[in-house]
Amino acid sequence: MITKADKNKARKKRHARVRRTVTGTAERPRLNVFRSSKHIYAQLIDDVNGVTLASASTLDNGVEVEQGGNVDAAQKVGEAIAQRAIDNGYKEVVFDRGGYLYHGRVKALAEAAREAGLKF
Repeated sequence: MITKADKNKARKKRHARVRRTVTGTAERPRLNVFRSSKHIYAQLIDDVNGVTLASASTLDNGVEVEQGGNVDAAQKVGEAIAQRAIDNGYKEVVFDRGGYLYHGRVKALAEAAREAGLKF
């Protein structure tokens, strides 16, 4: 039987493997995605300086959602992080799916961010 801890361990292993090649800079930050069962979070990270430049999640006051763990909420978070990135002067980012499959909520967040003006 596969437990939740085993799945998270495998995800962290995949994420570490991707992070060897995906790094964010001051000119092109990394758009990191983390999803839990109830919420989804996105951050713009400058890995060179070790700074979070912007963030958005279903817990933010600016993101109005009924339920945080669905595709509609992920789309709203994608739009919010794209708007905050553009407001801070970032048009291009490197996408970091966090070891998750590019499907469902992660895909919805990415496509909403693209439609809102981010390039990656």
